[in-house]
Formats: sequence, C-alpha cells, structure tokens
Amino acid sequence: MTDQTLLIVEDDPGLQSQLRWSFDQYKVWTADDRESALAAVKRHQPEVVTLDLGLPPDPGGVSEGFATLNDILSMAPQTKVIVITGNDDQFNPVKCIGFGAYDFFQKPIDPTLLAFVVSRAFRLHALEEENRRLQRMHITNPLEGIVAASPEMHEVCRTVERLAPTDITVLLLGESGTGKEVLARALHALGPRAKKPFIAVNAAAIPENLLESELFGFERGAYTGATQQTKGKFELADGGTFFLDEIGDIPLSLQPKLLRVLQERVVERVGGRQPFKVDVRVVCATHQNLAKLIETGRFREDLYFRINEMIINIPPVRERTGDVAVLARAFLEKFAKQMRRAQLLGFTDEGLAALEAYHWPGNVRELEHKIKRAVVMAQGPLIDAKDLELLPTSAKRRLLTLREAREMAERQAIGMALSEAGENVTKAAELLEVARPTLYALLTKFNLKV
Repeated sequence: MTDQTLLIVEDDPGLQSQLRWSFDQYKVWTADDRESALAAVKRHQPEVVTLDLGLPPDPGGVSEGFATLNDILSMAPQTKVIVITGNDDQFNPVKCIGFGAYDFFQKPIDPTLLAFVVSRAFRLHALEEENRRLQRMHITNPLEGIVAASPEMHEVCRTVERLAPTDITVLLLGESGTGKEVLARALHALGPRAKKPFIAVNAAAIPENLLESELFGFERGAYTGATQQTKGKFELADGGTFFLDEIGDIPLSLQPKLLRVLQERVVERVGGRQPFKVDVRVVCATHQNLAKLIETGRFREDLYFRINEMIINIPPVRERTGDVAVLARAFLEKFAKQMRRAQLLGFTDEGLAALEAYHWPGNVRELEHKIKRAVVMAQGPLIDAKDLELLPTSAKRRLLTLREAREMAERQAIGMALSEAGENVTKAAELLEVARPTLYALLTKFNLKV
C-alpha cells in the first residue's frame, strides 16, 4: 500500500465494497453521503475522490452529487474528483467538468478502466503538487508589491533596499507597465520617511496648462477661478516622498522651476511672491530616452543631471528570466480568490507556452489584464491559450543551446541563493552545495556583485 489516499463516495454497499477491493494498493476511505464525504475530505485530505452523483436524499437524481462535488472542490480545489453515475443525461458529463471535476465515468463500472483513470489522476495530482512546491521555492516577494524570481529583478530590489534609507534622488527607467510606481513606493516604505506622505503625480496625465498649479499650488486670485489658496503636490509631500512619473513629459517652460525645487527644495506657488522651503525626497520615472530628448532640445541637461543621482533600470518582463510564469501564477491566485473561482488550478501546457512566447509590450500591467480576463473566461480547471487570447504558435522562441540553458539556470540559482542568504556568500554556497571559492568563481563569471 502506498501513501496515496483515495476516497470512495458511494451509497451502494455492494459497489462500495467492490471499489474498495479494486483499489487495495491505495489508502482507501469510504463515505455514503454528502456529510460523511466532506468530513472525510477534511480529515484525510485525499488526492483523488470517486463520487457517485446519485447520493441520498436524492439517489435517483444528481442534485446532491453536484452539491457534494462543489463542496469538495471549494474545500480542497487541488483534489481530483472522478464523477461516477448511472444517470443517462448527456449533459451531466459537461456539467461535471464545468464544475471542476477531473473526469466522468459512466456505470456499469469497468474496474480495469476505472483503475487506469484513478491512476492517471494520482499522477496528475503529484505533478501539480511538485509544480506548486517548486513555485513556493522560487517565488519570492523581495519587496512589498513585487513578485519576482528572476536574478534581474532581485538585483533591482536589492538596489532599492540599499537606496531606501538615503535621501538621494532616484530616476527609475523602464517601459510602461514595468512597475515603476511600485518601486517608488518601496523606496518610500523602506526609508525613514515611511510614516510621512507619499504623493505621486503622472506628468503625462495632466494637461500642460494645469500642471504648474498641480505641482506648485496657487494663490487666491492667481487666475480666473482661483478663489482660494491651494497647496501643490510638492507642498503636500512635505516630510515625505514626491514621485514624479513620466518626467520626460514635463513642458520645457516648467523645467527651470522644477530644477529650482530639486536644487534648493524651495517652492513658489503660482501667483505668489513668497518662496518657502519643503522637505521632500524626490523620485522620478520615465519610459522615454532622456538623452534623445536633450539632443532635440526638449529636456534640459542640467535637470537631467539633477534627477539622475542614481538610476535604476527596470528590465521589461520579456527579459526577466522565469518571471512570466511566476507573475501569471500570482495573478491567477489573486483573481481566482476575488472571483470565487477556487476550481482554477493553473495553466495548460499550451497556455503556459503561449505566456512564455508572447512579447509582452505592456509588461506586468498587460499580463495582469490577460490573466484577469482568462479567470473570467476559463471553463475548466486549467487556463489555456484561448482563454488568454494568445496563440500558442504566434511567437515561437529560439531554442536555447545546452550551454545557454545551463548558464541561465546557474545564474538564476545563484540569484535565488544569495537572496535567501541575505547576500551572505558562505550561506549561499551552503544552500547551493558548492564550495565558497566555486561560488566566487561563478559570481565573477556571471558578473554578479554582492
């Protein structure tokens, strides 16, 4: 007998005994109604359940069986439920699979065929459990709001942690949707200003004629409609952090005033004559190439040098080794919980391949929207390429050579170990089961810094 546990839910004592005898290679428990079945699931946590749809008090129908199926999958969504029925309704198999059942079996029972189906269910459950175990090993939250397993993003997060306690002005560079505001909030939350305001402004989202008032505030009577004195965002952020997103969209006419704030931490409201000091930490971000904007005269060079005391380059999702699957799984769990779709267990092979092959021009934001839609549209327990609106063959990737695959795996493993060990090389070497000189050699090889 193995450690694999099978629960047989069957109200016919003769058939229950026959099934129990057929599966003596497993740890077998039995139940004959909905209440005892749920108690057995809770107590024994079976990997596989065979469920008769015709349970009392509705042995001739299917209502109690469907209710039991729903309760089992709500309680233990990873469980593989094989529905067995003598009812000839052709829609029952479709409904069972739609509810999240693993398979459907029609009476009279063929013990050999049913044994094959049960064995296959156990194998699938074991594979999924191993996949979840590996994901738990590799999915880490290096910063609040960040889900990443890639060495590239772990390096970004370590830089954020080092810069957070300082007041140095940081420029975050990355494509749209890469998580620039999340990292800006992490810089604030990990620093000494964490209990003070965090004020964010997206320069691209505010009309040019309103942006000056939004940033610096205005005095009463400064212009038509200015009926009272209003504080600007810099003033509201006093004592805390001011995050200016899409700084590349700041009009050239406003850049000298912004430069003064950054140099002297002095603000003057629109229509005002009395400048005053503000104590803010400034974090800026953009997806644009500021060097090219300087060349075309659209961005001041002195402002650029003021905001880039420290630059953090945020890699796009397509360049983050292994992060697509990690992020997809995290979003799946988030939205499945929100929408009460606990039967959603993961992705089909085609679905995962489509996720990995896609270019993700919208980065994390686009990936999040795709998964959210797929959680709504998916009809079975696994999300496929169709649910994601991605074609499995739309973007085939070049196969890696063995050397490239080995180096990628080594680099990722080293990044994980260093993160787990708090960048302690000795502890990381122990986690990797290599000698410390070997780890130092690999760090040099991959140009990794501790």
